[in-house]
This record gives sequence, structure tokens and C-alpha cells, in this order.
Amino acid sequence: MYRLQFEPAQDAWVLLYPEGLVRLNGPAAEILRRCDGQQTIEALIAGLERDYPGADLRGDVCDFLVDAHGRGWIV
Repeated sequence: MYRLQFEPAQDAWVLLYPEGLVRLNGPAAEILRRCDGQQTIEALIAGLERDYPGADLRGDVCDFLVDAHGRGWIV
């Protein structure tokens, strides 16, 4: 139902759906871009922490994923 894509007119990543779009902030887009259905949440968090050294991202990423799931952005 949702499609993630970069929208040049918005200069941002967005989630497109039949009734409109959701403009994502940088961290949300970075997390959703890594949701490929293949890697575990642990691997996703490890990849983010590797790319952003020194940041403790586990809590924020888990909170975002719960929210995104509740909104139907991920299954």
C-alpha cells in the first residue's frame, strides 16, 4: 500500500499511498530504507550504529519501528 521513494520536488524521501504522501525526516527515511524484509531488527540496528558511530540508537529505532508498524508502513 505504501511505496518509499525519493521525491526531488520535496527534496526528501516520502511514503506514497493512494490518498497522498508522508514526507519523512532523515532518520525515518534511513531506517525505512533499510527495511528490506531480509535482515533482522538486530542487524538493522547494528548497521545503523556502524554507520553512525557513538550513537546509541536501539531505543529510538525500536520505538520508530513500532510506530511505523502501527501506521501500516511496515508489516
